[in-house]
Amino acid sequence: MTEQNPELIAGRYQLVERIGQGGMGRVWRGLDQQLFGREVAVKEILFPPGLDEGDRAALLRRFTGEARAAVTLSHPGVITVHDVVEHHGAPVIVMELIRGQSLAAAIGERGRLPVRRVAEIGAAMLDALAEAHGARIVHRDIKPDNVLLTKDRVVLTDFGIAYLADATTKLSHSGIVIGTPQYMPPEQLEGKRPTPANDLWALGATLYHAVEGHPPFEADGLHALAVAVFTRPHRPPVHAGPLTSVLDALLTKDPARRVGAAEAAEMLAAVLRSSGPGHEAAGHGPTRDHEPPSDAELPASDPADAELPASDPSEHQPEPEPVPAPPRDPRTPPAEAPAPTPSPAPAPDAAAEYAGAPTMPQQAPPTPSIPTPTVLDSGPTTATPHPTVPDRPTPTPVPEPPAEDEVTPGRTDESEQRERGSARRGGLTRRSAVLGTALAVLTVGSAVTWTLTRDDDAPGGGAGSSGAGASSVTVVIGVDAPLSGGLSSMGAGIQNSADLAVRTANESRHVPGVTFEIKALDDEADPAKGAPNAAQFVSDKQVLGVVGPLNSAVARTLVPPLARADVVNVSPANTDPALTLGPHWAAGSDARPHATYFRTIATDVVQGPFAARYLHEAKKTKLYVIDDASDHGTALTSGVTAEFTKLGGTVVGTEQVDPAERAFAGLAVRVRSSGADAVYFGGYYDTAAPLSQQLKQAGVNVPLMGGDGIFDQQYLTANSQAQGDLATNVGLPAEESEAGRDFLARYRKAGYSQPAGWYGPYAYDATWTLIEAVKAVVTANGGTVPANARAKLAQAVAGSAFDGVTGPVAFDKNGDTVNRRLTLYTVDAGSWRTVASGAATP
Repeated sequence: MTEQNPELIAGRYQLVERIGQGGMGRVWRGLDQQLFGREVAVKEILFPPGLDEGDRAALLRRFTGEARAAVTLSHPGVITVHDVVEHHGAPVIVMELIRGQSLAAAIGERGRLPVRRVAEIGAAMLDALAEAHGARIVHRDIKPDNVLLTKDRVVLTDFGIAYLADATTKLSHSGIVIGTPQYMPPEQLEGKRPTPANDLWALGATLYHAVEGHPPFEADGLHALAVAVFTRPHRPPVHAGPLTSVLDALLTKDPARRVGAAEAAEMLAAVLRSSGPGHEAAGHGPTRDHEPPSDAELPASDPADAELPASDPSEHQPEPEPVPAPPRDPRTPPAEAPAPTPSPAPAPDAAAEYAGAPTMPQQAPPTPSIPTPTVLDSGPTTATPHPTVPDRPTPTPVPEPPAEDEVTPGRTDESEQRERGSARRGGLTRRSAVLGTALAVLTVGSAVTWTLTRDDDAPGGGAGSSGAGASSVTVVIGVDAPLSGGLSSMGAGIQNSADLAVRTANESRHVPGVTFEIKALDDEADPAKGAPNAAQFVSDKQVLGVVGPLNSAVARTLVPPLARADVVNVSPANTDPALTLGPHWAAGSDARPHATYFRTIATDVVQGPFAARYLHEAKKTKLYVIDDASDHGTALTSGVTAEFTKLGGTVVGTEQVDPAERAFAGLAVRVRSSGADAVYFGGYYDTAAPLSQQLKQAGVNVPLMGGDGIFDQQYLTANSQAQGDLATNVGLPAEESEAGRDFLARYRKAGYSQPAGWYGPYAYDATWTLIEAVKAVVTANGGTVPANARAKLAQAVAGSAFDGVTGPVAFDKNGDTVNRRLTLYTVDAGSWRTVASGAATP
């Protein structure tokens, strides 16, 4: 069919002009001659060249499936199908012509949308999806291109890949996974049977894109994107405000724990009520109207879809162990967390990377446990790795789930014994979570007094075994860390190091009559897991303290419920100053939020001054300061600016950039004109890498320096101009001290399968802090654990002072470590090389 050939389709539909095309279809504006020239959208199928008959037949079924699915629906939020006809042996679908703008076009034209507008769009989409799901139809390709906006409608289109749940022949059986990878949940990438939960994840990814201006997962190539979705948490939203909790709930990796449509609708309604009609929450985006122009003509569907071969479930292998990498306080992930270690997942082979939009299936080399997708047509992916870096801005906490049944000190129930050391996997409904807060706290009041009797003849034991005889009392130390997913290597290092401390205490009978045990829960580096894990710790009366978490974002949801139950929490990795100094610390108003929270590692507050002193000593006198407006970024730049000017340096320019920005030509010109001899960037590597590269390309041949947010292998792989750039990291390598080397030797001897990592030594000291505190409480109480042991433990931790494997362990009035040391790195021949380590203050 061509515009030059005005033939009638099925004797009645005349083509007028082509208004859309993708790799799988072409859409025309047409006129229905039998209905007085009514305008319609006419969609024809396009076959990739070289398809065999089997593939062609499958695609034909898929195309006609769109009509079958959509014609059964009657809802203002679902595009209306008028007719299905055949033309030259291929099917053609005739649909209503929507005048408006796609959500993708709106984002591309205006940038991120206001929170309220996105909530309105989400509520309308959920209403349409409820209609489809009620008819047993799963869309399977929700994305901004398939959401059309008019003056008074939000319309879902392109049901060409819809799955009819009651059909006897299922397209997924052919080994094809259909959808757009940036908006596909993990289970869809695996080729599992589609369910409404697929659409809810895609809805979350779509709304995330709308409010943030970029998808929740971005990577250089399709294979890397799939790895990110499987292994890393989504990048924490920066601009979503009250929408954050909705996005986190929709983007939960486990479909069994993902929020349902009804509750997501309630959450969106709450966002709309909180923002008020016509008003946008402060700081959450522009207030300008984002309604599409009325005269824009839109194809009734987006024909560009992706089809990926499904992996055979029988061929699935366990997830590969992530590659240990330089440490930082990660966000998934956050890790595309995974959010992982700085480079948590194995780098894809060059042959496996996807670039462009091929029209024929191409097979990529397989990678264990990650389905290697083959693409028919998905459009190019954004070449920006998802960051798995220090703390992004705080997501809104989710409600806490109900506490578990109370656990008696004897721990005689066999199932409870098996529970030790691992997280419970069962999902908890969010409605029942509201009651959980009260239940979890109430269980604390029934704690008993444990009388301890030492048996000097009993043999020493390892973790979880008694070193004090049969009458010994068990005290449990909780560990919250990412034990699965891309950050699991870091999480395992934390868990193992805590276990080593417990083994050491038990074998030496450090607290007479007490046997220590570890109870480890997996938070997956997901802030939504913080409150549920806290509820589990609180409900177990033998848990007197918790070590962790790795991520500050998780800490924000984990710490408050622990604090309400008087459960002490010592983190080996969190660097967000607000956790100990309160939300207004940058304005000089310190207010400790929780008296039960401590940490054994320094914070972002000290990185900036440490960097400024190095620059001053390196004879840098003119500094250009840039940040990404995140809490992490502004904490760094405020510190570096104050210290640099105090030392006599001059800040020749300051600027904030959008963390999603990747084009810095104008900024590079301004930096070059300023005469700066160094650039400091406060933020994360995914923004810093293109900034550094474009500065060098513009002739700004000075080092770019940042904090632990850029200290990541991805910064190097994405930046060919990184040579000489600098980064600080909180803490010191364990190899630099005798105590640290001794710890590493004992860790290796214990035979743990994962390395201790950067945070392992700090986790050991955090655990030992709790052990020492228990000893102090027991000693002060005449050899017994008092009924209010949890409440007394916080005061004992606050008074701790001992030599740990990371150096002196003690805490200031806010709960921060007094041992504030950092390490400076530089990029040398494509690797991070240590330059110096030292105290945060001169």
